[in-house]
Amino acid sequence: MEDIKTRLIAQARLEGFDACRICRPWDVPEVPTRLKAFLDAGYHGQMDWLEARRHWRGNPAALWPEARSVIVLGESYTPEFDPLASLDQKSAGTVSVYAQNRDYHDLVKKRLKRLARWLIAQEGGDVKVFVDTAPVPEKPLGQAAGLGWQGKHTNLVSRDLGSWFFIGSVFTTLDLPADQAEFDHCGSCRACLDICPTNAFPKPYQLDARRCISYLTIEHKGPVDEELRPLMGNRIYGCDDCLAVCPWNKFAVTAREIGYHARPELVAPQLAELVLLDDTRFRSFFSGSPIKRIGRDRFVRNVLYAIGNSGDQSLTVLAQSLADDPAVEVADAARWAVMRLKHAANRMA
Repeated sequence: MEDIKTRLIAQARLEGFDACRICRPWDVPEVPTRLKAFLDAGYHGQMDWLEARRHWRGNPAALWPEARSVIVLGESYTPEFDPLASLDQKSAGTVSVYAQNRDYHDLVKKRLKRLARWLIAQEGGDVKVFVDTAPVPEKPLGQAAGLGWQGKHTNLVSRDLGSWFFIGSVFTTLDLPADQAEFDHCGSCRACLDICPTNAFPKPYQLDARRCISYLTIEHKGPVDEELRPLMGNRIYGCDDCLAVCPWNKFAVTAREIGYHARPELVAPQLAELVLLDDTRFRSFFSGSPIKRIGRDRFVRNVLYAIGNSGDQSLTVLAQSLADDPAVEVADAARWAVMRLKHAANRMA
């Protein structure tokens, strides 16, 4: 089996993956306890699907009992620019690096399927592929396979790829040689914890999603708590702060996939243009993008929060025009933005 493993790694590289490691589905015995603590604390917020599928997410072996190996793949999406630079452009929005072009779910899954078909042709067996949306604990499996370790920000960090990489997995009935698990290399570093704008980490290695800007801009439905809105700044989809400051990124490799290279219009998009998107224009502008899945209302809500934080008085009239929007979260955000801008103007006066 060592021969097929060597060829598998080579084939994964040909398919576009930057890392390939193997573990067993049962190599993550700590997951059920950690998941229970996360859910019991209510840190999952509105993500009810985490609770609904906790049995599978907590035990990969239960997801597909016939599986004997999990092939964990990593694919770099490292940006070519400073992802935090746009935070200073208050009249523009900041979009998470991974969402500045094509939807990675589609790209990674196609690669996984090609690799899985290759494996079947070579050795037989059955396979199932997963990317993010299935109840699979990808980060713990990644650590068990030696792909990286879960850092203090709870994301997977690699000594070879830094923090900027997608994770995909191929479950197979083949009994492939497993790799050694990776161990923690964070040391005393607190960069990811200290930079978080909303203090979303109760302690190292724990995340309260209810305060995380990625959760608030993507998963959270309805209005965001008013205390958190000013802390969101101009982040309109996701947040990269804790990833961007990780010192292990000095080893990161630039994304080979052109579909991960940023669309120029999404590097620092103008809030004045984005806030005017209706549903049809929103769907057209974000066709093929992961941003499309949150819908126009939630996205424009995020843009209005950024407008309220911008201090740009020229945006007041645009925010005011949405104060009676049919979407409750949009109308609420618009009124809040107008109030914030007026208060900013009064302070300046």
